[in-house]
Amino acid sequence: MELDKKALLGMSLTELKVAVKELGLPSFTATQIVKWLYVQHVKSIDEMTNLSKANRAKLAEFYTIGCADPIDAQYSKDGTIKYLFPVATTCPMTEEHTLTSHPSPLTSNKFVETVYIPDKDRATLCVSCQVGCKMNCLFCQTGKQGFEGNLSARDILNQIYSLPQRESLTNIVFMGQGEPMDNLDNVLRATDILTADYAYAWSPRRITVSSVGIKNKLKRFLDESECHVAISMHSPIPEQRAQLMPAERGMSIKDVVELLRQYDFSHQRRLSFEYILFAGLNDSMTHAREIVRLLHGLECRINLIRFHHIPSVPLHETDEKKMESFRDYLTNKGIFTTIRASRGQDIYAACGLLSTAKKNA
Repeated sequence: MELDKKALLGMSLTELKVAVKELGLPSFTATQIVKWLYVQHVKSIDEMTNLSKANRAKLAEFYTIGCADPIDAQYSKDGTIKYLFPVATTCPMTEEHTLTSHPSPLTSNKFVETVYIPDKDRATLCVSCQVGCKMNCLFCQTGKQGFEGNLSARDILNQIYSLPQRESLTNIVFMGQGEPMDNLDNVLRATDILTADYAYAWSPRRITVSSVGIKNKLKRFLDESECHVAISMHSPIPEQRAQLMPAERGMSIKDVVELLRQYDFSHQRRLSFEYILFAGLNDSMTHAREIVRLLHGLECRINLIRFHHIPSVPLHETDEKKMESFRDYLTNKGIFTTIRASRGQDIYAACGLLSTAKKNA
């Protein structure tokens, strides 16, 4: 029965070697399978034509590819596309990799949104790592959804594997639904496969992982990954940040910055801070000066982001002139600062607007 089969998608070469050994297949079969998965992106085991028919049948008895096409797409007037992907499982993947330990590829009746953002010769994919989010940031629609589960590495990778524009991608950002550090094991599994020579062979410099900052988890990510990191700041003042982002109480922005100072961002690995500007709240020159004080001597950049209104939240967008003044002050103080272009707002694909609460219900 299909219900008893496990997903190949999301497995590393090491895990595949264990799987083929358990099935009694030749050891080199793992290398063949991994190429069919992450280079050829096959949709069925029958497409793995350099495996014998008998070995394909044996593999198919226990496994299926585990990929799933998006079930919906919304198109923005600016070219952004928001896809809705079914989720196979919201249970964290176990550490043991046997024939019975991989998540079933069948749907959990939950969904995540993924945003494809083309821009001249670049194309960025904003992927999700959780259904909903525990962080409950005041300004984020995903947080209003509540937390409904972690995505497995398979579900994270499926957003790339099954993307119609997969071949055009130049960058991936973990800035969709969920907090990556709250699902760190599966995020690391996914980024390991994306950067592995046997799989996608992407440079880690093409991948950015965002975080509000979670004690111990952020340090582990910095130690175990070479991907770019983006920190959600939104206020340099701890008391005010705590009102916007409850995660401040678990790991303050000052503690985050002190941790980051232990790492070298002066070469290829990039550190950035995300800063949504709210009118009359965090857009004053006092805030700008506090940012300069907080980040003094740290090699980083700041992305200023427009607030996109969500229902029942008493926050408002800062006007363009004030955003430019804020940017210019930080730039003049030696912090490279940009205003991020807002994309996909008309289809609720812009920063802070992703939610699948209604679809999941």
